[in-house]
Amino acid sequence: MSVVKINVLTVPAEQRETLEKRFASRAHAVESSDGFEWFELLRPVEGTDDYLVYTRWRDEESFRAWMEGPMKTAHQGGGAEGGERPKPAASGSTVWSFEVVQQAAPKEA
Repeated sequence: MSVVKINVLTVPAEQRETLEKRFASRAHAVESSDGFEWFELLRPVEGTDDYLVYTRWRDEESFRAWMEGPMKTAHQGGGAEGGERPKPAASGSTVWSFEVVQQAAPKEA
């Protein structure tokens, strides 16, 4: 059964552009991960100031393997010159977890 992970990111207004640029620069980092099914970065428009990072995985094990491997590497490496890590763009983060129990897709014409 597929699982969905939604990372809720609290991002100060002055850091929004930075956050989006960082995600764009790592856009393909997750796509070849075993069990990966979908990714979306959702920018708030109304009702909240939080960004949502939506990922869908074949199963919990696939998500955990990505968290302990490629995701950890991407967040630990490649800072500014001198090896210094850049300051996080988000000031807070919460992960929501869901199992997919129903889904629908558009009917083909």
